[in-house]
Amino acid sequence: MLSIQNSLSGKKEIFTPIHPGKVNMYVCGMTVYDYCHIGHARVLVVFDVITRYLRKIYGDENVTYVRNITDIDDKIIARAIENGEDINTLTNRFIAAMHEDADALGVKCPDIEPRATEHMDEIISMIQILIDKGMAYHADNGDVYYQVNQFADYGKLAKKNLQDLQSGSRVVVDQSKRDPMDFVLWKTAKPEEPFWDSPWGKGRPGWHIECSAMSTNCLGDHFDIHGGGLDLKFPHHENEIAQSEGCTGHKFVNYWIHNGFVRVDDEKMSKSLGNFFIIRDVLKVYAAEVIRYFILNSHYQSPLNYSDENLDKAKASLTSLYQALLEVDVTADAALDESSQYSQRFFKAMDDDFNTPIAISVLFDMSHEVNRLKSAEPQQAAAMAVQLKKLAELLGLLENDAQQFLQGSTSDDGLSDDEINALIEQRAAAKTDKNWSECDRIRDVLDAENILLEDTAEGTRWRRK
Repeated sequence: MLSIQNSLSGKKEIFTPIHPGKVNMYVCGMTVYDYCHIGHARVLVVFDVITRYLRKIYGDENVTYVRNITDIDDKIIARAIENGEDINTLTNRFIAAMHEDADALGVKCPDIEPRATEHMDEIISMIQILIDKGMAYHADNGDVYYQVNQFADYGKLAKKNLQDLQSGSRVVVDQSKRDPMDFVLWKTAKPEEPFWDSPWGKGRPGWHIECSAMSTNCLGDHFDIHGGGLDLKFPHHENEIAQSEGCTGHKFVNYWIHNGFVRVDDEKMSKSLGNFFIIRDVLKVYAAEVIRYFILNSHYQSPLNYSDENLDKAKASLTSLYQALLEVDVTADAALDESSQYSQRFFKAMDDDFNTPIAISVLFDMSHEVNRLKSAEPQQAAAMAVQLKKLAELLGLLENDAQQFLQGSTSDDGLSDDEINALIEQRAAAKTDKNWSECDRIRDVLDAENILLEDTAEGTRWRRK
């Protein structure tokens, strides 16, 4: 039985879908004004794996995964003005870049990917209902605010009461608000800003209301799982609850899942500290599957410490798994043996709040068994290798050809594959001529280019360090 650490209750709970056999999940996606960074990579990969495993349990057709796009907000407007370009041009460019990054990381597309700008009718309707119920008000400055003190459960996700939040608030006092904790639902458009017509004049939505409208429009007023990064827990997700439940009068989401922060060399990642890494820059140095392995080798709730050292360790570990797949036939069209001890241990780990580090340890046990069986029982080794790939697929790992992965490069620098193979042929000829000094010279040349050679009965294999 699947258990999930529910941020709402603060406890690990058995997962029970609202509609038996069907799962609806919404995850806060990207605000598209810049390239995705390594923190976004964690969100993309973590919820991709959660979706893969939910589909394994309930079937592909019974899981609906929604990941939104925020394509209008203050940061987007500021960046468009800074660049001197149209907002749609800006957001479409970075949406395309986000999709490229997600594809590179092996992240499958969500079932639905709503954009905020496509849901203005739903946003305006929700705001009007909140005003009609006395939970929101049209202020003197033209903005519409949610009246936090009208929602009795405000703070239940953050585990703080309203008084604690008010006393610790750093919100700049706005004379238009009735209370400093009130937050904006609709902003009056400033000159030269994009706008939509509304009962309160020309303007645009606040960030929080966008997600409430998109999620309920796609999945209904009450759905199973809402996810996102820990940085969104308060105030974004807290405000989503207040808006949605204030509007409908009933529970919004049953299970809240939050992945932990990414740190860089044990410091908080931020542009101001100069330790901010975008995905496409990291992909120039490390293979995409190495980044994916690095993310999954920590539990999704724990802090993830980004460093070259940790990525190098991830590369070495993934290389070890791929080396087990060499010299075995993994092309057999066999189903996953769910009754095997390895599958059962893997499922047990994933059922325990998607514990990917433990699941990965099962893959290593299987790789060790493949290596043990290779020489004595090649057919059994091949069968085990196929099962290894089947389980790894649930994590989006070991999806490349082993030899190609081991020979692959993430950089345009250094020797090409053809150049490496030509040097290996020259070395083979030198060995035939018993020209050992030339053999050593070629090996040294390749070693200087970070190419490792392995002489086998079938010939010389190579891989990049």
